[in-house]
Amino acid sequence: MEKHINLWAKQLPPLLWNVLIIAFVLLIGFIIKVFVKLLLDYYKDKKEAEYSFFKSMVTHLSRPLNHFVPLLVANILLPYLALKDVYDGDVKRWLGIFLLISFASLLMNAIKVLEDYIYYKYDFAKADNLRERKVRTQLQFIRKLATVLIILITLSLILLSFEGVRKLGAGLLTGVGIGGIIIGFAAQKSLGNLLAGFQIAFTQPIRIDDVLVVEGEWGRVEEITLTYVVVNIWDQRRLILPINYFIEKPFQNWTRTTSELLGTVFFYVDYDVPTDELRKELTRLLNDTDLWDKRVGILQVTDAKDNTVELRALVSARNSSDAFDLRCYVRENLIRYIRQNFPGSLPKTRLVREDDNIKNLV
Repeated sequence: MEKHINLWAKQLPPLLWNVLIIAFVLLIGFIIKVFVKLLLDYYKDKKEAEYSFFKSMVTHLSRPLNHFVPLLVANILLPYLALKDVYDGDVKRWLGIFLLISFASLLMNAIKVLEDYIYYKYDFAKADNLRERKVRTQLQFIRKLATVLIILITLSLILLSFEGVRKLGAGLLTGVGIGGIIIGFAAQKSLGNLLAGFQIAFTQPIRIDDVLVVEGEWGRVEEITLTYVVVNIWDQRRLILPINYFIEKPFQNWTRTTSELLGTVFFYVDYDVPTDELRKELTRLLNDTDLWDKRVGILQVTDAKDNTVELRALVSARNSSDAFDLRCYVRENLIRYIRQNFPGSLPKTRLVREDDNIKNLV
C-alpha cells in the first residue's frame, strides 16, 4: 500500500497531490459529521429522560470527534505530503499541537459520558438519597480536578514542543527553589482552598443537595467547586461561600446522615384547653396527609406561663421540604379546630376585681 502511495505521489504534481490529501482529510471529517448528525436526529425523537450509554457518547463526543479524527488522519498522512524541508518541521509541529488540543477536548467530554452514567445509576429521585448525594459530590469534585489537570498537562506539552521554551525551562531550573518558596507563599490561600476541597469531597461535611442553615439562611447545596460553594436559598437567592468556610466555621446540616427530619409546632392556649381532644385531632390530621412519614406524631404540654400553657406538636417527615409543609399544615388546621370547637380555649387575659369580698372573673 505504501509503495502505491509513493508511486502516485511521484506521478502527480506536488501541489495537486497535497490538495488531494487535504481533500481526503476534509472528506473524512464531513462523513463523520453527517453520521453523527443522523445519530443525534435519531436520539432527539426519544424521550428526554430515557438514558442510553450510546446516546450519551454521541451527545458528548460528537463535536470533538468532528475535528479529532480528521487531525489524526492528517498526522498519519503527513509523511506523504510533498513539502519543502523548510516547512516540514512547522507543519508537523502545528498539526501535532492541534491534535493534542483535540485529544484533550475528547478526554474532557469522555469524563462527561462517565458522569452521565453515574448520574443514571445514582438518581436523586428518591426520598432518602444520602448515598446518591455522597457519590455525586465526590464525582463533581473529581471531574473538575481532572479537567484542570488535563488542561495543565496539555499546555505543558504544547510549550515543550517549542525549542526556545525548552531552553528557557532549563535555565529557570536553577532558580526553582527560591521561585517555589515565593509561589508557595503567594498561593497559600488558594492551596488551602484546594486542600479544603479534597477534605470536603471525601469526608463530606456537606454534599450536593444537602439542606443547610448557614449565615442565618436556609438553603440547599447547589454546586461545589474547587474554591467555593453555592447555596441555593429558599427564595432563589444564591449564597456564595469560600470552600474552607465549611471546614473552619460551624453550620447546620439537616441532611448529614439522613433526610428524615422532626418538625415542631408550638401553640399558646388557655389553661382549660382539652389536650386529649387536640391529640385525637392531630392524629386525624396526620393520617389524612402524605406529608407525614408515620414515625412521630405527638402533642405535649411543654410549659406553663402566667396566662397560657405551651403545647408542642412533634411530627416527622421524609425530608426538610415535607417537614416545613407539614408544620404549616398542622399549625393551620389545629388553630382552625380550636377556634371552631373550643373558642374559650384561645389565649385570654384574666382580671380579678375585689369588691365586697366577691371575686368576679372577667
